[in-house]
This record gives sequence, C-alpha cells and structure tokens, in this order.
Amino acid sequence: WIFAIIFLPYVGALVCGLFGTTRWERRTGRKRAAAAQIDQSIPAGTEELETGGDELHRWAPVARLVADLTGAPALSGNQVELSADTRRSLEMVEETIDAAQRWIHIEFYIWRSDKVGRHIRDRLIEKARAGVQVRFLYDGVGSMQLSRQFLKPLRAAGVHVAPFTPGLQVWHMLTLNLRNHRKIVVTDQQTAFTGGMNIGDEYVHPTKSYGQWRDTQLRLRGPAASQLQRVFAQDWLFATGEELTASEYYPAPQRCGPAAAQVVADGPDNAVDTFYMAAVAVLGLARERVTLTTPYFVPPEGLEVALAAAARRGVRVRLMIACRGNFIWTLHAGRSYYESLLDAGVEIYEYEKGLFHAKTFSVDGEWSLVGTPNWDFRSLILNFETAVAFFDRQLAEELESHFEQDREFARRIDQDQWRRRSRLTVLHEQFWRIFAPVL
Repeated sequence: WIFAIIFLPYVGALVCGLFGTTRWERRTGRKRAAAAQIDQSIPAGTEELETGGDELHRWAPVARLVADLTGAPALSGNQVELSADTRRSLEMVEETIDAAQRWIHIEFYIWRSDKVGRHIRDRLIEKARAGVQVRFLYDGVGSMQLSRQFLKPLRAAGVHVAPFTPGLQVWHMLTLNLRNHRKIVVTDQQTAFTGGMNIGDEYVHPTKSYGQWRDTQLRLRGPAASQLQRVFAQDWLFATGEELTASEYYPAPQRCGPAAAQVVADGPDNAVDTFYMAAVAVLGLARERVTLTTPYFVPPEGLEVALAAAARRGVRVRLMIACRGNFIWTLHAGRSYYESLLDAGVEIYEYEKGLFHAKTFSVDGEWSLVGTPNWDFRSLILNFETAVAFFDRQLAEELESHFEQDREFARRIDQDQWRRRSRLTVLHEQFWRIFAPVL
C-alpha cells in the first residue's frame, strides 16, 4: 500500500481506503449486549471431549482453542451427512427448508436470480405463506445482481429480507473489501446446512466456462446446529438490528447421532484470525497424514511454514487445488508457493475435470473441517467465514475417500518439471504474489 500511494498519487490512497482495511468493529454497545445474550443460549459441551475416547481426547486442546476464540464448544450427539455432489447438496437444502415448521434462517454470499435461485426462492415463499417465519440474508456485493423485482415476491409473502453491508453508505464503502462469505441454512428442527456451494445454476448444471462444479457440503442435525443459528443471529443483528434472542430460536439440544462437532466462525470483527490459528495448531498435532482441498491457495506465511514443517517431520501432506476458475491471478499467485512446499515433500494436485470448489481439511483420519473458507488471505483474514469441525473417524475417512476419487481427475505437480518452468512464468507468479494480502 505504501508503494501504491507513492507511485499512484490520489488513486493509490483511494484504493488503499477501499481495500486496505482488515479489521471492522461492527457492534455498538446495544448490539454487544444482544450478542452476549445470544451467546448464553448455546449449550456447554467442550468438557465432553476430555472424557471421551482416544480420538476425542487427543483433539481436546484444539476444541478448547476454538472455544476460547469463538465461544462455541465442541458438542457431541450430532448426525452429519456429507455431500460431494452439488445436485444432492441442492436437494439437502430443499429438504432442510421443507422440514421446517416454525422458522427458517438462510444466509448466502452469492444468490443468483436464475432458474435455481428462483426455485429455492419460491420454496421459501411457500413456507412463508404456510406461516413459517423466514429470514433471508445475502451479501450486498456477492449478490449485488439481486433486483427489487426478484426480492419483491419474498417480501410480499412476509419473508424478512436484508443485505449484509450493501456498500451504499459512506462507512460501508470503507469496508467494501470485507465480505460475508458464509453459506448457512438453519431451521427450528435443529437442522443446519453449510459448505462451499452458493445458490445458482452454475453450481448444479455444467457450464461451458467451468464444466462440472465440484464442491463439498454438509447437513448437520443435533446440538451443534444451534451454533450455526448463533452465527446467523449475530449477522442478522448487525444487518437489521433485530435481536433474535427468544428461546424459540434455540431449542433444547437433542442427540441425533454419534459425532462430536464444533462450529468455527471467524471474521474481521475478531481480534484473532481463528481459522489461521486453528489450522496452525492442528498441523502441529498431525502425526500421519493431512489432506487439504481448496479452490484458492494463497496462504499466509505461517500456514506455508506449518505445512512444510509437517511434511519435513514425516507427515504425508497432500493438497488438492483448482487449476481453473474465475480468478486466474489467484492461481498464478498460489503457484508461487509450490516450490518451497514441494521441496519439503508436500504432494500437490491440480484438479482438471471442472471447477474445483471444495473446502475441506482432514488430519490423521480423526479430525476434519468442512465449510466456506479457502486457504487464502481473503478467507483467513478478510472475510466472514464459517465451518464445522468434526471429531469423528468415519467423517474424516469419508473426506479422505473423496480426495482419492478426486485424484483420478487431477494432475500431480512433478517437482523436477516444476523447477524447469521458464523464468517468465516465475516472474508472472511472483508479480501476482505481491497482491497476496488482498487475494
């Protein structure tokens, strides 16, 4: 930013003002009080890991770390369904909406006004007309194409609609770079949905530009669903001022399955970068294997070092990264990290079948994470993100199985060939790496 201000007078300062902000205080005194009341509605449960089986006890320090940073403890008694098929994922969204009886809270970064977007909108309208409370929150930049005409039927049916920082007010312009990248559906049935997929045609139907979309989603039933409701309530409070503190929005926890789960939420309104710190902690505990998938790989230096350190001490570290997408400069910047990781023994794969968008993390077949954050500066430091961590072998092994299937459509980066790439290619990669803090 110093170079931008010096060499691009006026323009550099303006761009720095719009895109240089990395922290955001979004709570007034009244909103802090309401947020504290929301937090009190979440059941306690981290201590259950201390007395659990070997696989749970080992990861208790990570659960305590996340609980300390977010206020969300690990909770047992959850049922989790993973999906690597976007059509099935869309069905999961529809089923979650259809099962609601009293309220539906839905939040997405991108919501298209196309066939799929209209289809899910109309299901929300049906539920609202049937007497179900529906709240619809969308990011003001990611979903800027949503018109008044598209939103009018929602409002007419009684759906509460709100944008998250639309960027119209002057103070919103200063936080234009800090987006709400979350995807959440949560209902009164203690059922929630999250993952990498947004709502639109391209996520479900192959396109000429992207091909088949490959993403990972989950449906969560049980006590931990209340933690995703907490995340939505905090965002809704900021966007609208409405305090969702009534007990009906936080039903008594009911055990639905065997998995221990913990919702991890982070954003630029927090003093500590939760995903960043948790990832470094988990990599430090890895003993055997790490599998990580992300469409965008531009990690802060600490994560690059943590990955390399794990590989050098004998952990098998494997990365699956998209080799095509809508941000080609991010791909080039990410490739500038390959050489140091390859030297450390990290296996790097680039997915070639279609647009790879899955955001997962699995360690030693015991601990895993699925959600919205990419492994880049934007997700780990700038955006509002959410994910669910699992302390469950079956789920971790399922994610590893997805990784093995994806390897059939991926190209492994050969270290010797990579070193022989042209100097012009290296220069291109290093140029885009300059912009890593905003990618």
